[in-house]
Order: sequence, then C-alpha cells, then structure tokens
Amino acid sequence: MTVRRGFLLGKFMPPHAGHVFMCNTAAALCDELTVLVCSLPDDPISGMDRARWMRALLPNVRVIHHDKVVPQEPKDHPDFWPIWRGICTAAQPLPITSVFGSEPYVVRLAAELGATPVLIDPDRLAFPVSATAIRTDPAAHWRFVPEPIRALYQKRVVLFGAESVGKSTMTRALAAHFDTLFVPEYGRTHDAFKPDLAWSEADFTMIAAGHRAMRAAIAPQAGAILFEDTDPLLTSVWQEYLLGGPAGPAKISDPADLYLLLDTDMPWINDGTRYQADTDHRCAFQRRCLEVLADVGANVCVVSGAPQERWQTCLSAISALTDPPQAHARA
Repeated sequence: MTVRRGFLLGKFMPPHAGHVFMCNTAAALCDELTVLVCSLPDDPISGMDRARWMRALLPNVRVIHHDKVVPQEPKDHPDFWPIWRGICTAAQPLPITSVFGSEPYVVRLAAELGATPVLIDPDRLAFPVSATAIRTDPAAHWRFVPEPIRALYQKRVVLFGAESVGKSTMTRALAAHFDTLFVPEYGRTHDAFKPDLAWSEADFTMIAAGHRAMRAAIAPQAGAILFEDTDPLLTSVWQEYLLGGPAGPAKISDPADLYLLLDTDMPWINDGTRYQADTDHRCAFQRRCLEVLADVGANVCVVSGAPQERWQTCLSAISALTDPPQAHARA
C-alpha cells in the first residue's frame, strides 16, 4: 500500500489556532505529515521555541526545524526554488505525496517536489487571524493564541500596598472588567489557618511558594492579563514588618509587568485579619512598599483618590501596558 506523505512548512511566528487547524487538517488527509518550522537568527521569536511549541501542539506529527540563512523570496536569489527543493527533501527524503498550506506558493513548491498541492482555507474563513496580527495586538486575538504560547504575551498586573487599601476588591473588579482570572491573596488564607499565632520565616517562604504555585495553575486559563492580589515581593515586605528584622534589599526573580500601588488615602477597616490599626505603622509600611518596588525597577502606577478616580487610573495604566504601539501613536 502506498504511504501518503504530506509536507507543510511555515514560520509559525508564533503558532496560532489557524496553524493548528491547518496542520490537523493536513494530517487527516495523509498517513504521515512532516511540518518544517523555518527560522532566521534575527527573528523576533526564537525558532527553537517555535519548533518546541509546534511539537507540543502536534504530538503525532513529525516536526523539523530549519534555521539556516537562506533566501526568503524568489527575487532574493536566482536559485531560490532549487534551494528550497533541497531543504524540503532533506527534511523529508522519502517521496512526498501532497504539499499543504494556505498560500499560493504551495502550488509551485508542490511542482518542485513532484507532489500534489492542497490549499487549506486560503481566505482564513475558519480562523480569521495571522501571526502578524497576534504579534501586533495579542490581547485582541487572545482566543486564537494556543495555551503553550500564551505565556509569551500574557501581562501580569499586581495589586500592591499596605493592608486595607482595597487590593482584593480592585483585583476582583479588574478581572471581571477584563474577563480574565486573578490570583487570590494566599497570605490571608495561610494566616487564617496557621496553627499558631507566632510568625516565622518558614511561614513567608510557604506564602511565596503558595502564590507562585497558584499563579502557575491559573495563568494558562486566564486571558491576556493576569491580575494578582499581592505577590511574593509584597510578602517580603510583610516578612520584614512582622518579624521585625532589618530591611534588606528586595529580591524577586519574576517581577510583574505592572504594579498598581494603592494609596493609603482611604479608611482603615478591621476585617478580622489586620495588623496596622496604627496609622503611622501603615504609612511606614507603604513607604517600604515604594522602596522595594524601586529596588527591583518595577513599573509602578500609584493609585489614589476617590473610587472612580482610582478605577480610571487603573484602566489608564493597564491600557498603556497592553495597547499596541500604533494605538498610542494614533492617540
């Protein structure tokens, strides 16, 4: 029985739902499919990453990575087609039955390889998206970004500051507004159920680890923005405050893309898990928050004023973080 071998190539920069659809359609129309991921050294996204993502997205497909500098268009070199014929046959030395793709070049490439061209949704009706569109504005095309690639574009926004400044309330409101998920504050849960009243360094190690674990579990299911109610950096400030140790330099390996520092210009409310009834303590804590954010070079927006003013400040800061550059140019 003749083996139907399919071949498909592309840059996949980055892979998106349309690519996955095309490859799965091609795989269903042949017995063996080879996908060639083509990259150049100066591409904005690593070719090795793109090949790794394609292997994760297409576990039953043979994915090959080509990273040599070669002509990209027929006008670039008189031997363009012989060069690419050699690249393709090196990737799949056995006879190729069909060449799949969504671009017109598939017809010529198939002729070079002695195969049949099979065009799949060239008008992109099933998945109206392109890799360029995703690179330009990932948030606008988030539903087309596969899970393995989302970490490349997802923005993290942390609600930061002293206690009783509205972090949890604002986190929930922002997540609802942007139709995404958020990481709840792990420290409050740990505090409520810890077996003794005394705090230790191990408590804060656990809180930081718990927050990171929850973030890792939530992020793949969230939207283009992931909100966090505090983070390990704020946990380090609490460790200094509650253990009374010297204030060392702030250390964090994974700073967020934006920190919304909620100001203390609102009433302190005792909800049963509070430590800063003293206004001076609360203000000193807030100053330390500013210091640690400066230590790590964080992108900070101070949020103060009446509730509506706070809301608009948050939306403006997030818009500056997520809008594509040309949107700001138009503005």
